[in-house]
Amino acid sequence: MEVAEVSVERLVFVRDDEFTVARVNDGADGTTFVAAGRALAGVQPGETLRLTGDWNEHPRHGRRFAVTASERVAPATLPAIRAYLGSGLIRGIGPRLAHAIVGHFGEATLTVIDTEPDRLREVVNIGPARQAQISQAWQDQKSIAALMLTLQGFGVSPLLAAKIHQAYGAASAEVLATDPYQLIGRVRGVGFGIADRIALRSGVPERSPQRVKAAVVDRLESAGARAGHCYLPLTALLAETAELIGQEQALVRQTLDALTAERRVVLEAGPGHTVVYAKEQHSREIALTGHLTRLLNAPSTLPMRPYLEDPSLHDAQRAALTLALTSTVTVLTGGPGCGKSHTVRAIAATVRAMGGTVTLAAPTGKAAKRLSELTGLPAMTVHRLLARADAGGDGTTLFDDSPAQADLIVVDEASMLDLHLATRLTAAIPSGSHLLLVGDADQLPSIGAGNVLADLLRVEEIARVRLTHVFRQAEDSGIIQAAHRVRTGWLPELPGRAGFWFEEIDDPREVAERVVHLATVAIPRKQNISPGQVQVLCPMRRGTTGTAEIGRTIQDRLNPARDDLPEHWSGAAVFRPGDRVMPIRNDYDKGIFNGETGTVTAVLPQERLLRLTTDDGTHAEYGFDELDDLTHCYAISVHRAQGSEYPFVVAPIVAESGGIMLRRRLLYTLITRARSWVVLVGQRSSLELAIHRLGAPRNTGLARRLSVALS
Repeated sequence: MEVAEVSVERLVFVRDDEFTVARVNDGADGTTFVAAGRALAGVQPGETLRLTGDWNEHPRHGRRFAVTASERVAPATLPAIRAYLGSGLIRGIGPRLAHAIVGHFGEATLTVIDTEPDRLREVVNIGPARQAQISQAWQDQKSIAALMLTLQGFGVSPLLAAKIHQAYGAASAEVLATDPYQLIGRVRGVGFGIADRIALRSGVPERSPQRVKAAVVDRLESAGARAGHCYLPLTALLAETAELIGQEQALVRQTLDALTAERRVVLEAGPGHTVVYAKEQHSREIALTGHLTRLLNAPSTLPMRPYLEDPSLHDAQRAALTLALTSTVTVLTGGPGCGKSHTVRAIAATVRAMGGTVTLAAPTGKAAKRLSELTGLPAMTVHRLLARADAGGDGTTLFDDSPAQADLIVVDEASMLDLHLATRLTAAIPSGSHLLLVGDADQLPSIGAGNVLADLLRVEEIARVRLTHVFRQAEDSGIIQAAHRVRTGWLPELPGRAGFWFEEIDDPREVAERVVHLATVAIPRKQNISPGQVQVLCPMRRGTTGTAEIGRTIQDRLNPARDDLPEHWSGAAVFRPGDRVMPIRNDYDKGIFNGETGTVTAVLPQERLLRLTTDDGTHAEYGFDELDDLTHCYAISVHRAQGSEYPFVVAPIVAESGGIMLRRRLLYTLITRARSWVVLVGQRSSLELAIHRLGAPRNTGLARRLSVALS
């Protein structure tokens, strides 16, 4: 084994399993070489490392240093100190200021910053504010480095150190030592398994109430996040929790009783068995039932005046118009090409002709924009609608052009409404207003817990219309024909017709290569379009044909690393100017909402932030410690694509890892995301598997509660 003390020049590659490749500079002779290994996980440009390892020859990338151990050390030479300070690791210091600081303090620079930070003001351009910023950033880096060592001792990824420090700051070490279970849900990437490993290695007894309570809550919350369940049957919860912690069910039941007494969970008589809710989900389901019941029972305030009926409406569309005008809650559903958008446009026009006000909304920015384009009317996201309601002071001002309350609120893509968002929405709607929920009940349900649209369709007292007539202009679309065949459990015509195409390839690696080629070269060249008009959708995140691998390959093809442009690695994702990204969390302060898309306009290492502009022109800044809130758009999951439509869609259909995500609703949703063409590449057997696999229903109690409340 050899030992080398190096400074990190740049990261070349980081894999999901933390295998890291970096270009480093040997402080002894100034040579530059490539180092690789999992021991490099979490290193950043500018850091000085003592590496232990040996040389090997990679078949594709040539000679490199295989690292078996890595230790962070303080940079000792003036060039190394300048590189460290100028790398952007210490917020507030860039290359020019780093040169000035080192020029003033020399080899004592790091000692001065650590022990006499006030002396930084001796350097030109460093005032009290800049000095305080540098001092705080220095202390943060020290704390994060200490946390990384602590986590490595627990056998936990050091990449979590910065996230834990962001959440808990100076209290991070105490949290790890006393109650690591509180990391679950607060620190992204920390589930029960990681928290439990830290706790057990810290001496927490296996049968401690703290541990068992954390396991019960985790099973309930992960059931919502993983499968969209609002509750679990008691027998399933006891069995899953007992297996998770390796203890008997009697201990779990005893702990569950304690959690019930603390009002953290709710036990309730369900359909034939006892079910268990997390308190928050139970409260939301009760609240949503109450708000919907209030809206359904309230007398309408919609001004009823004579109106001219649109002669172009089909019988079912006319029925939908009548119900929307006479019922305070209505559901309009139907597949592609059945005229939902035309019906919404007719309903909105009629309400306005009668002197009423209308608000059109959708769960995501893309869906709202698409709704506006299809109806010719302004539309907003549900989140912006709620923000306007909150700004109104009384929680009821929903119409953006008038202080008056909207008489009709239309929410498109309603299958995307989860329990949380639906509860907030209905709470803001005043009694007497009409709510029209529009969506395709055969699409995937929401990412979050609940199955609101499907639940409402199970309640007989709620007015609904299902449009089934496919209009002539849509009959010749290969996309629509394929979608309707999939919806009814039939294999589409293969290899396909105009708009839909299936290319059969068995090997997953060949599938991935073909998908990338189609998205970046073949389709753009044939259609004379930019690659940005082709969207890759993947059923899975991991694996050869998952969003991570395919997305990374497309990024490297379309927006490769450049020596003259900065980039920043956050875990296994690298952000570069020009990258297409999507926020995955709402940020009301930034004015950014989940599902919007945008472009990275700048990566600023000195300020430790990146700037982006969304497609609707909103400018925002994200600190390097906030990048978990962004994902790249080069390849996205089908769930993330809901509510959006793309000119061209390419998707791999491969049963990797058992093809757990391949099911009919997912395939149907995928196909209907395309406007002009959808190309599926993969195994015919996997396509057939997806069509015939229906997926497990979600555990929800909304339909039952509403039926009781309205009976």
